[in-house]
Amino acid sequence: MSAARTLRVPGRHGYAAEFSPYLPGRLACATAQHYGIAGCGTLLILDQNETGLAIFRSFDWNDGLFDVTWSENNEHVLVTCGGDGSLQLWDTAKATGPLQVYKEHAQEVYSVDWSQTRGEQLVVSGSWDQTVKVWDPTVGKSLCTFRGHESVIYSTIWSPHMPGCFASASGDQTLRIWDMKATGVRIVIPAHQAEVLSCDWCKYNENLLVTGAVDCSLRGWDLRNVRQPVFELLGHTYAIRRVKFSPFHASVLASCSYDFTVRKSSCIPEDCSLQHSQSKPSISLMVFFHLLKYSKLYDSGTFQSLTLFLKQWSIIQSLLVV
Repeated sequence: MSAARTLRVPGRHGYAAEFSPYLPGRLACATAQHYGIAGCGTLLILDQNETGLAIFRSFDWNDGLFDVTWSENNEHVLVTCGGDGSLQLWDTAKATGPLQVYKEHAQEVYSVDWSQTRGEQLVVSGSWDQTVKVWDPTVGKSLCTFRGHESVIYSTIWSPHMPGCFASASGDQTLRIWDMKATGVRIVIPAHQAEVLSCDWCKYNENLLVTGAVDCSLRGWDLRNVRQPVFELLGHTYAIRRVKFSPFHASVLASCSYDFTVRKSSCIPEDCSLQHSQSKPSISLMVFFHLLKYSKLYDSGTFQSLTLFLKQWSIIQSLLVV
């Protein structure tokens, strides 16, 4: 049996969520009014307790918030991004904010990620203005801007293995690998014949990435030979919104889709398989993993609520909105 924990969030729809790397019961959720099409946004800092989910902090912003990432060196600090082209730096130890706003992108910022390697503390952002920017949160302007994508950028994520290296996924159907030490893109992979909405690095193999696209497929890529994918997973019937590798198992990943399902996959090339759990009739915008707990999280959409299910057999976590 599963224990459900629910929090009503009227007027807000979840776009991104991430568990704190320091506090196992703390969760940050980036939300927007009207499904992100118009209106304001709110950053919710939630705590799990024995009775449910409680709001620890709530920060409003004047535009929809689309992504959130925690600092890797300060348990109170995190960064969000939004529809006004800005990034916001927040301190959960304070009830007001943001501490700083970074405004350089010309259009919506759809993705932010804090570097996970210990030698650097950098944030990468991807925007619909077709640029990627790298930021030092202690500096009020970007350190560098990367150009090359020919359409909107949906996903940017640091390599967990290689300092200064990150990947980006775009509506131009490509996955691109960048290095801060290089002047341009290192690798361009024509990953799908459709918009690529999400990408992630394998936590156990520095050369392996996965992409999810509008063509309903998941594809794995080995950076040592990108002429063809090392695996392809089919099963979703609508666009794949988010894909994440497990932090616990090298061959396990989870994906969520506009087909209302969250699916757990085995990406071992010789034994690719796809399992799924049918969600409530709500659009799935996010899937993510807790580093410390086996749990499942989703927004039940119609009621605009967050529900947490604890299951010992599952490490999938997903956020769903109608």
